[in-house]
Amino acid sequence: MEEINEKAVYTTKETEQLLKVSNSTVKRLLKRGVLRANKVGGQYRILGKEILRILSPELEKKTTKVYMDVKKKAVNVINKW
Repeated sequence: MEEINEKAVYTTKETEQLLKVSNSTVKRLLKRGVLRANKVGGQYRILGKEILRILSPELEKKTTKVYMDVKKKAVNVINKW
C-alpha cells in the first residue's frame, strides 16, 4: 500500500487509487464537501492531508451520527403514514 504524504498534491485518479474507490465516489465526496479540493485548470487537486482527514476515525463517527439522525427522521416520517 502506498503511503499518503500529507504535503503532496493528488489528482482525482490518484485519490481513487489511494482510497480504493470509484471515480463516482470521489466525485460524490467532492460535491458533498466531505473531501475538500482546489480546482486547477478544470481539474481537481487534493492535498494529502485532506485524504488522511477523511480516513480518520473522528470523521467516521461524525458521519455515522449524521446517518443515524437522517435515518431516524426518515423512519419517523414513514411511521406517520
